[in-house]
Amino acid sequence: MPTLYSEAQSNIRKTWFLMALFLVLIIGLGYVFSYSYNDPIILYIAVAIAFSQSFISYWFSDKIVLAMNGAKPVAESDNQELYHIVENLAIASGLPMPKIYIMEEAQPNAFATGRDEKHAVVAVTRGLLEKLNKVELEGVIAHELSHVKNKDILLSTVIVVLAGIIALLSDFFFRIGLRGGGRKKGGLVLLIIGIAAAILAPIAATLIQLAVSRKREFLADASGALMTRYPEGLASALQKIAGDATPMRSANNSTAHLFISSPFKGNKVSFFSKLFMTHPPVEERIRALMGMRI
Repeated sequence: MPTLYSEAQSNIRKTWFLMALFLVLIIGLGYVFSYSYNDPIILYIAVAIAFSQSFISYWFSDKIVLAMNGAKPVAESDNQELYHIVENLAIASGLPMPKIYIMEEAQPNAFATGRDEKHAVVAVTRGLLEKLNKVELEGVIAHELSHVKNKDILLSTVIVVLAGIIALLSDFFFRIGLRGGGRKKGGLVLLIIGIAAAILAPIAATLIQLAVSRKREFLADASGALMTRYPEGLASALQKIAGDATPMRSANNSTAHLFISSPFKGNKVSFFSKLFMTHPPVEERIRALMGMRI
């Protein structure tokens, strides 16, 4: 039976494992590239890219995610009710006050990001503030703060950057392979690697996102409900969020797993996306919440 402590420790281990795997993968591809073209400079570049991107993913991934979703910081004077809800729940959960961001999106949704509790961010959409009542909003904020406490946020956010870099490098190898063709040593091999990587990169990115398993949403729901002592509030919020078909302009596959509910409502969802949904069914989450005895 997972506990908040064991889940947090597991997420720390997963984060470091994924970053190490990223380093090995990029340096390995750099070695193949360097050997095929008989140019050691390429390997040095690959090593530099691997370490610099790992550094960026740890220290700046939250800023990248916020920028990708058009989130802007808000102060207490901008929205006192929201600020005080976050502040009160942070105090109740023993967390430092996170920064608060708002996305100018009509769809009700929210996510949390940051590398640790001291650098956490809670981002909500304008639609969430307009369409949920105070009790429901408290439930959503408590859910997001639970992700912070469970240390989900670093793992989830790092995945966005690393998966994106892998996809970009696969495209790079594909283009270099085409340019080199079979004329240079190993050019055909590079072409095959590039094509395979270009095909597999989206699948790999989705599977990496699924490494942050669906059970983390159930755990955040449960711990968020314990924080507010009122699971019905979050259950009602999830029902409203799931039932709102307003599309999100900034929705993309890279960051979809961060949100409390999939941001693709109202947009055309491919068969592939449906096959690898990163969120458990809302009905199951609501059923679990309503079955809680607090």
